[in-house]
Amino acid sequence: MHQAEHTGTIKKLEARFKDRSARVGILGLGYVGLPLAVEFGRRGYRVTGFDVSPQRVRDVRRGRSYVSDVDSRDLARLVRSRFLKAEERFDALSEQDAVVICVQTPMRKTKEPDISNIVAAVREIAGRMRRSPLVVLESTTYPGATEEIILPELQKGGRRLGRDFFLAFSPERVDPGNPVYKIANTPKVVGGADPASTRLASALYAQVITKVVPVSSTRAAEVVKLLENTFRAVNIALVNEVALICHRLGLDAWEVIGAAATKPFGFMPFYPGPGIGGHCIPKDPQLLSWKMKTLNFDPRFIQLASTVNGSMPEHTVRRIAALLNEDRKALKSSAILVLGAAYKPGIEDYRESPSLDVMDLLLQAGAKVRYHDRFVPRLEVRGRTLRSVPLTDAALRSAACVVILTAHAGIDYKNVVRRARRVFDARNATRGLISKNLQRL
Repeated sequence: MHQAEHTGTIKKLEARFKDRSARVGILGLGYVGLPLAVEFGRRGYRVTGFDVSPQRVRDVRRGRSYVSDVDSRDLARLVRSRFLKAEERFDALSEQDAVVICVQTPMRKTKEPDISNIVAAVREIAGRMRRSPLVVLESTTYPGATEEIILPELQKGGRRLGRDFFLAFSPERVDPGNPVYKIANTPKVVGGADPASTRLASALYAQVITKVVPVSSTRAAEVVKLLENTFRAVNIALVNEVALICHRLGLDAWEVIGAAATKPFGFMPFYPGPGIGGHCIPKDPQLLSWKMKTLNFDPRFIQLASTVNGSMPEHTVRRIAALLNEDRKALKSSAILVLGAAYKPGIEDYRESPSLDVMDLLLQAGAKVRYHDRFVPRLEVRGRTLRSVPLTDAALRSAACVVILTAHAGIDYKNVVRRARRVFDARNATRGLISKNLQRL
């Protein structure tokens, strides 16, 4: 392809992005992919979502949302108007002008990144590539992965970057349940494998997102994502340690942090808890740590933060046991009612939730554990299926200790403190309340 043809291909693809005649494929219809597919559909793009889960595909086709940030009515409208369709097979990948990869990238038990989903997705794309598409990875991964994993797969058969395909990394910045910041008004970082790829990815996202932030490379964009969540993990670890310090000093950590937060400069408040959870904060710092260890660099802050945060479930259980000891009760055989199983308030997602770690430790100690969470009707802990119980006065009175692990709105915490024999609040949900039977983290 001559330079003029090369430039022409870029301009034509850019024009299709801008006039919204481009076809957009989303690989992976989970908590990242489905909201993104809906956003592109709302803006007038013909979107095809691909997922290996037959249930997800059926739900999308029926207009049934399984993601809290997607309204079923919006989804159904887009499906009816044919702006969005879902496929279990990947044949239609060959028709897409842009393909965005939004698959899960978990960590193995060995603390190594599991990139098998990315590899499988890229192979599906490479095996059906007919036009010169833009391929964007949104799945969080380690620095260098886009050009070390995806680029070689797309180059097979003599295909050339900037001629036969374009490649970029753009980290997802989804905050489930956030009422203010959604896809459209959250700035989008984009880094291409070459300048043309950065230009095209920026042009695509600019049609659906208010602000696009181009960076110099895919690797820079990858590190941006890891920095964001490592920043949070390290600062959460700091305030968790402050909570431990305040407990030893007989102080209220929440009072101390709240007073410090009144400083209008040089301080950003973070808050302690029974651990960290969710899909990003526990994992993303480990991705950066793993990569740096392969380069013989010791990321000490990251490792220390992981150690502190990982110790909080045990600290929580020790505090609960100490409360029961005051009542001359052992943790073993005591009835514990946990309030909140999701990893954050207002959502149904309990992946990596510290609530599960605390419940696991309580069960190991022989406690009789029940939980209440209207967003999480059932879950598995230590091979047992637990189901959410109604939050009645009788349930509160029958517990030796009520433990608040997720501060969902809509719960009468004043009544919880009034009815329960003991309350341990790991989230400051009972702020402003004073009672002899109440202790906070």
